[in-house]
Amino acid sequence: MADSVRIDKYLWAIRVYKTRSDATDACKGNKVKVAGLPVKPSREVKRGDVIEVRKGISTFTYKVKELLEKRVGASLVDDFADNLTPEEELEKMKAPVETFFVRRDRGSGRPTKKERREMDALFDSL
Repeated sequence: MADSVRIDKYLWAIRVYKTRSDATDACKGNKVKVAGLPVKPSREVKRGDVIEVRKGISTFTYKVKELLEKRVGASLVDDFADNLTPEEELEKMKAPVETFFVRRDRGSGRPTKKERREMDALFDSL
């Protein structure tokens, strides 16, 4: 077994990202950090490294237990990585997303300036 593996390949293999290109894009977008520093997709990870991954509003933290280059089943992920994500970060995922829809009759076109002000005032009062 190798002493290190590319971070994009590792994140894909432990099922953090659905595709390897998603993992690569996340690295390029500064959403993946090792030791608090953003990394490139080609960065090699070793046993014991702590990886932070920002997905949406949450930041997930993983510690590398074992290295692998091939994707494994979801039940085997715990053998290769420890999920150190704090409970508060997991709670952020469960928070309801508040959405508010204003009902308009179909075909009535875009709102007028007056209607738009009324909608904005309604949103501001919430």
